[in-house]
Amino acid sequence: MADPFALDPTVVAIIAAMAVATYLTKTGGLWLLTRVGVSDRVEAALEVLPGAIVVAVLGPELAAGGPPEWLAGSVVAAVAWRTGNIFLALVTGVGAVVAFRVVL
Repeated sequence: MADPFALDPTVVAIIAAMAVATYLTKTGGLWLLTRVGVSDRVEAALEVLPGAIVVAVLGPELAAGGPPEWLAGSVVAAVAWRTGNIFLALVTGVGAVVAFRVVL
């Protein structure tokens, strides 16, 4: 039987490469923004980008889901609206979808 805790070197290399690429993209973008003037429109777009990415990733799952996912989506929307905290809304949403799947 294979060791369940054994690491595949290919997988580790891919994850490490993705981490390096992510770090370089972020630091390169921050470096570039310190060198280039940013308009108010660009700054506003960058501020809403994290929320747009979350919607782009989770939107299709919500659309393909059933009542538990839809109810959890409404919980996420309510928490995000009341608190303005995307992270808190996502954590609450994960708990809500698990709870709704158990109940329904």
